[in-house]
Amino acid sequence: MRIRPLAALIGLALCAAGTASADDTYNTVPKGDPVYLQCQATSAKRYEGGSDASPIAGQSKVEAFCTCMWNETPDDFKGDLAKFSETTKGAAANKTCEKYSNWSD
Repeated sequence: MRIRPLAALIGLALCAAGTASADDTYNTVPKGDPVYLQCQATSAKRYEGGSDASPIAGQSKVEAFCTCMWNETPDDFKGDLAKFSETTKGAAANKTCEKYSNWSD
């Protein structure tokens, strides 16, 4: 039957459409989240232009970058997001978040 492969293809397409990407809005970071605040502090010290406006309404580039990094890492992540973004494991998230925040070299 041809209907089953077509149904499977449609189901796969719907699942793929539901995944988060830089084009989607990320979850709001809880107020006072220590991982997020540390990301902002580290990024502000290490990089220039973080206070400039990002493409995300109401967010600076550092806020948008750290929001993205916070959402792109596992819920139990306890390290420094800014430092993690510079590692091999964090490279993919860094690329996504630089694009999301319009903040790169």
